Amino acid sequence: VEVATPDEFFGEVLSDASSRRGQVSDVDHRGHLRVISAHVPLAETFGYATTLRSVTQGRASYTMEFDHYSEVPASIAEQVSGRMQGAVRR
Repeated sequence: VEVATPDEFFGEVLSDASSRRGQVSDVDHRGHLRVISAHVPLAETFGYATTLRSVTQGRASYTMEFDHYSEVPASIAEQVSGRMQGAVRR
């Protein structure tokens, strides 16, 4: 994910990326904007456009592209497995 945001919203955007299990790989300046590059699991990006609009008063933009597959952390795998088992039992 690459997010271009005005400086005044940098902290909020960075915090939101972290809350989505994002790993920031780079922060750059482009004119009056800060550009944050981060790897964020796809499952954590649902609803991101709405959140970003809300947090930045509609002044940030983002792009997203596939980067790589990665092993799911054990705690998340257990949650998914539990949900799947519950769905199968119904």
